[in-house]
Amino acid sequence: LADLAAAVLDAALAIARAQDPEQAALCRLAVIGMGKCGGRELNYVSDVDVVFVAEPAEGVEDEQAAMRAGARLAAEMMRVPSETGREGTLWQVDAALRPEGKNGPLVRPLSGHVSYYQRWAKTWEFQALLKARPIAGDTALGAAYAAEIEPMVWRAAGRDNFVDDVQSMRRRVVAHIPTAESEREIKLSRGGLRDIEFSVQLLQLVHGRADPALRSGNTLAALETLSEKGYVGREDAAGLADAYRFLRRVEHLLQLSRLRRTHLLPDPGSPDGSEQLRRLGRALGYTANPVTDFMAAWRRVAADVRRLHEKLFYRPLLHAVARLPEGEARLTLEQAGERLSALGFADPSGALRHLDALISGVSRRAAIQRTLMPVMLGWFADAPDPDAGLLAFRQVSEALGGTPWYLRLLRDDIRVAERMAWVLGTSRYVTELLLRAPEAVGVLADNADLVQRPTRALEAEAEG
Repeated sequence: LADLAAAVLDAALAIARAQDPEQAALCRLAVIGMGKCGGRELNYVSDVDVVFVAEPAEGVEDEQAAMRAGARLAAEMMRVPSETGREGTLWQVDAALRPEGKNGPLVRPLSGHVSYYQRWAKTWEFQALLKARPIAGDTALGAAYAAEIEPMVWRAAGRDNFVDDVQSMRRRVVAHIPTAESEREIKLSRGGLRDIEFSVQLLQLVHGRADPALRSGNTLAALETLSEKGYVGREDAAGLADAYRFLRRVEHLLQLSRLRRTHLLPDPGSPDGSEQLRRLGRALGYTANPVTDFMAAWRRVAADVRRLHEKLFYRPLLHAVARLPEGEARLTLEQAGERLSALGFADPSGALRHLDALISGVSRRAAIQRTLMPVMLGWFADAPDPDAGLLAFRQVSEALGGTPWYLRLLRDDIRVAERMAWVLGTSRYVTELLLRAPEAVGVLADNADLVQRPTRALEAEAEG
């Protein structure tokens, strides 16, 4: 569907150029796909979100004239697939995601886009640009746009309060859902498609700063890579992927029923709502009790999505990684050597050997350690003996490396990793205890287990 939309826009631009060859001769125009079109996950009934970038044609020196010509071509190009004819509307084309939204010019030169995103763009705009992809028009200009904008997208997580901004934006979306619709909304409500998309995008933007493999505009492709690289547990990723496919099927079937853009389940209390739900359930394969079985499946999926969204979207590790200076979010061994000295390790070469043992290789364990170590090095450095702490962490990790719960615990509950760094770099006695019984690391996850116990209680226990 996204490829079909791109072909339609390319044809519409050719029509616009043919209708006004004088304006066409003044400028080069590239069409950037955004949203689901950019991510190659378009709905059957959907707006096609676009952004336009223009440059004067070769030999044209009047940039303003070129921009006016580009605006005329872009407006005509949008009209062609949006016009309602005998067969209906092919696609509504929407350019509201451009810089300054509907208040901004329809067409800007590449330098205008770059200047805006460098100086004025908000966090949500970089999140939207994650899916930006040249889809029509001048291919060289589209590629130049991508080359300029993409690096800014993947640096955005370093902005002040980036993670908090994304999390707040998701809460605002939920708060604005009308109460009467919240229990039937499959896209925006809690447990809906947006929960999955926001979770995946936040993980991408934070960890993709240092890992180019995560830089995909497609939700399922990004989720698969997040799982392969150890940023998300296998079961969690599989659960989100299954839920995403289920909700997208429901969304498609809702829209195909009457060819209208909707994300609301039929109201069972309306005159034909129950019949619509019956048809929807049967289309999804629930033939015995279509309404009851479908509604039960949907509630089950929504509950799973809510649980996984809360777990991944509000993961403390995201804040810790986002706060790292650019270039330190995923250290190479060469970079680590310099940083270890700066952090105050007494034996940087020895510490580097421990790091090499922890993060080298292609195993899932090494991948997770590569995510954790840039953050943990700072915590080791805050302890009285960073070198001893890092050595002990390597020893504990080697003792527990084949235990599936260990690294999952550190990744999903960053408090444990922080507490380990402090304890191992502070107390040789506690370090020896952990090396004798490494599984005791699990105690660090429970606040109740870490409360200081009264001396009398300890004495009584020892005497007993």
